Amino acid sequence: MKNITTLIIGIIASVILVGCSKDFLEYEPEGVLSNENVATAGNAEALVVAAYAGIANDDMIGPLTHMWVYGSVRSDDAYKGGGGRSDVDIVDRYEQYNLTAADDPSDWMGPRTWTNYYKAISRANFALSVINDIPDADYAEKTTRQAELRFLRAHSHFMLKLLFKKIPYITEGLSQEELLQISNDMDNDALWNTIADDFLFAYNNLPQAQDQVGRADRNAAAAYLAKLRLYQAYEQNDTHQVTNINMSRLQEVVDFADEVTGSLEPDFGNNFLDGFDNGPESIWAAQFSINDGTTVSRVSFVTGLNSPHGTGLYGCCGFHLASHNMVNAFKTDASGLPLLDTFNDANIFDTVDGNGETPLAAGITLDPRIDHTVGIPGRPFKYRNTVNETGDMVYNFSWARDPGVYGYFGNMKEQQAPDCSCYVKEGPFVGTSKNVDFIRYADVLLFKAEALIQMDQVDAGVTIINQIRNRAAASTQRQLDAGATDVYNMGEYPMGMTKAEAFKALMFERRLEFGMEGPRFFDLVRWGMAEQVLNGYLAVEKTRKDFLANAQFTAGRDEYYPIPQREIDFTGGLYIQNAGY
Repeated sequence: MKNITTLIIGIIASVILVGCSKDFLEYEPEGVLSNENVATAGNAEALVVAAYAGIANDDMIGPLTHMWVYGSVRSDDAYKGGGGRSDVDIVDRYEQYNLTAADDPSDWMGPRTWTNYYKAISRANFALSVINDIPDADYAEKTTRQAELRFLRAHSHFMLKLLFKKIPYITEGLSQEELLQISNDMDNDALWNTIADDFLFAYNNLPQAQDQVGRADRNAAAAYLAKLRLYQAYEQNDTHQVTNINMSRLQEVVDFADEVTGSLEPDFGNNFLDGFDNGPESIWAAQFSINDGTTVSRVSFVTGLNSPHGTGLYGCCGFHLASHNMVNAFKTDASGLPLLDTFNDANIFDTVDGNGETPLAAGITLDPRIDHTVGIPGRPFKYRNTVNETGDMVYNFSWARDPGVYGYFGNMKEQQAPDCSCYVKEGPFVGTSKNVDFIRYADVLLFKAEALIQMDQVDAGVTIINQIRNRAAASTQRQLDAGATDVYNMGEYPMGMTKAEAFKALMFERRLEFGMEGPRFFDLVRWGMAEQVLNGYLAVEKTRKDFLANAQFTAGRDEYYPIPQREIDFTGGLYIQNAGY
């Protein structure tokens, strides 16, 4: 929506909410314009734009767009990083799985994200309540805009469900008394279907593509429905164990995925570089912009803590660092395939030489996605070995803020080079106008591959996995041009794999393809494998990192965050707390 954000006008003030728990329910705040005096087509258009802005109105401490805290650090992909465990210590507690009390006042990040999502939902609902009252004859775009708003509302509820599981589904047109009677204890399958109803309305009423980039379209709705039905297919009990995999839901995944038009970027790295926003692989993304006349523009600061530290090129603060386990996952065998069972037996890049570099042991080959994903001492950073006259861009051990605690591997996908025209520095924090993708076409392909494998169409699923791997194999030129040593070796999986072998390959491929983008934790929960994988990860990682010595994932609790206690109190105990808190 880089060309529609400029349409936001003063009417947006009527849907901006403050942070107390009551306000997410009050979609028409007191002391502002009422429905009656804003129910015009012109004002409705501005309210729709405001609703789009709401889904990306996040920050470093209340994330909505990038799930680096909730999905990456919470998993086996990454460490918190920063200046020791006490630096933004709530993320340390998330990483350690030791948040046990729902009313713990030190837990401010999860509740802030809850509030930010419900603010976004309030914007969508307020806009709907206005648009619903406009006669069809007065507003040619009425049905399209209603579909966009229901898509946005469904998106926020979907993300809330991934994080908190038990959530109230808030729609427009309800009185305050009615809102206060909506429980968060809906049947799990019914809640999925309620979210799906909004996406289905969007799917049935939106054009396949929109003239203005960034607006939701039928393509994005189909992709989201494929994603939702995939999650819904893994039926789970109250302790989040998978009890059944619903084949009819999996068929819906395939059907909706087949409706999505798109293609893979020819180079994997294009997805993470300025200049490639809204390309063929971007199905649905949070839109950002720069140079709009304001101090810091409409840039994203959600990963503002995560730039390399101590370089003179960036700011601070060295958060979100790749784990040894994540780095080791990129090893390949002689045939160019991942070492699915033995990848973590020994570390690669485990020593630092006198130049602050980590030489790779002889004979080890790598998936090239490692150099798109992880900052590694001695290898070019963001496809650079220089950045004009500003300084050296070869990643160095000195870029690590606290290597004694968190090691020295960085993150790369969410970074841009400091001379990028997309780059803003506000104090020590870095923001960029680079979009944040919610769904890439690679996601859609792997949704379909997963469904096909689970439905015993194994070769068809493996063929899709190989399509993703072949794109990765062709994504080496930027690294090599920047001076990276060529240690890449990629191969295809053979046909004729068993279902169990293919599913293991699928799970591993999702990790490599989306490493440190945030979906990892949610994938593990969907598969019912969070406890098994994460405690297995911790058992080894504790021998490498002392700060994880007491970390332990508790099944039946740690799959979700606690419902903020203030919300339970506000509803007089109507909301039900998640198990274990």
